[in-house]
This record gives sequence, structure tokens and C-alpha cells, in this order.
Amino acid sequence: MPTSPFAPTSALDRLMLPVDVPTLGEAEELVKKTEGKVGVYKIGMELQFAGGLEFARDLAADGKKIFLDVKLHDIDNTIEKAVRNVAKMGMTFMTLHGYPKTMRAAVKGLQAEGNPNLCLLGVTVLTSMDEDDLVAAGYRGPLADVVESRARDARTAGMGGIVCAAPEAEKMRVLLGDELVIVTPGIRPAGSAAGDQRRVMTPADAIRAGSDYLVVGRPISKADDPGAAADAVVQEIEGALG
Repeated sequence: MPTSPFAPTSALDRLMLPVDVPTLGEAEELVKKTEGKVGVYKIGMELQFAGGLEFARDLAADGKKIFLDVKLHDIDNTIEKAVRNVAKMGMTFMTLHGYPKTMRAAVKGLQAEGNPNLCLLGVTVLTSMDEDDLVAAGYRGPLADVVESRARDARTAGMGGIVCAAPEAEKMRVLLGDELVIVTPGIRPAGSAAGDQRRVMTPADAIRAGSDYLVVGRPISKADDPGAAADAVVQEIEGALG
């Protein structure tokens, strides 16, 4: 299988920090405290609705890698046109829910825009969900089967990667090889609270399981020294790679 052009090249590259704060002032402060300490800044919905889209554009223009976590899911025409616009913003990653039609429309939009530098990520099953949550939402079959099905659909659609929980990364690496990158949220260093995440793993274990990129949020952003906390995660990643 071919190697993904979006594969990380260093331990630092692999660390994604969510800028999950309510105001631009707090976002600017978090970026300032962690500049040079993380590989990718993830801009999610909370900040997007408080001026975060322009903030993301500005960070990208400043040379930072940005993960626009929008989790799009809509009719084909809307998805295609939305992705074309995002491709013009200088983002490195963006998410869509892993439905086959949604992913195919996104890839079509990206190809039409002619931007090979945006990695489209298909979200398999949110890491805040477990088996009971899937059943309540009307899905049939074990959670692992849903993740695998959506990963296969992502590869078929031509996506750049998938988002899955770290406990699923090992199986997904076998399935996908190095063709798609694997991004895993719900990463918690030893001793950290799980919060609202259900399927969690430490940074070292996630790397050993086959994850390419690790999303580490509150253990860094809520630390007394976010920069030092980020350094510690990168060191753990380096140890696992070594």
C-alpha cells in the first residue's frame, strides 16, 4: 500500500492540541503558551462560533498546521461546496462524519478545487460514545464493526484519513496499512481524568497501537504550564516511537 502524504515526520508533528476555549482572547493565550510545543492546533465548534474560523485562517497564514474540526454532514451539494471553500483557507486537516455519500462529496469538492494539501478525515464513531450509545442511536452491530465499516468507506471514497478511538487503532492500522492516517482523540496521560471520553488510552500506548496523530486536550490546556505539559506528551511519544 502507498504511504500517506499526510504522515507525520516527527514526534512533535503527532501532537494535536484542541483550542477548546470560549473566547478569542483565551485562544490566543493558549497558542502563545504552547507555540513550538505542538504540531497541530485543532479548532473545534466552541471557538468556531466565537470568531474561530478567521482565527484558524490567521494561524494557518502564520505557518501553523490547523485542524478544522467541523464534522460536516449534509446533502452532497452542500458538502462539496463547503469543502471547496475550506480548501482555500490553508487548513491542513478537516473532519466529516464518516457516511459514504458525505465523504464522496467531500473528496469531489477537494478534487475540483485542486488542493492536495488538505487532509480530509472521516469520523468513525465519536470517542464519547460506547456500545449503549450506539444502540440508543439506532445502530446495529458491535461498535468495532461500525468503526471498521466506516474506515473501509473512507478508503474507498479517497479520504486522507480517519478519526477513531485509540483502542481501535491497532485493528485499523492492519486494515488501512499506511494508506490513510489515523487520528485518535481521547488521549489521556497516565493519571489524567477521562472527562467525557469513553474509549481512552495513554499517548505511548496509542502510538504503539498504530495512531499517527494524538489529540490531547484538557491535560495540556488546563495544566498550570501548558507548554511543559505539551513537552511531556511529546517526550512520551518519542519514547514510544523509539
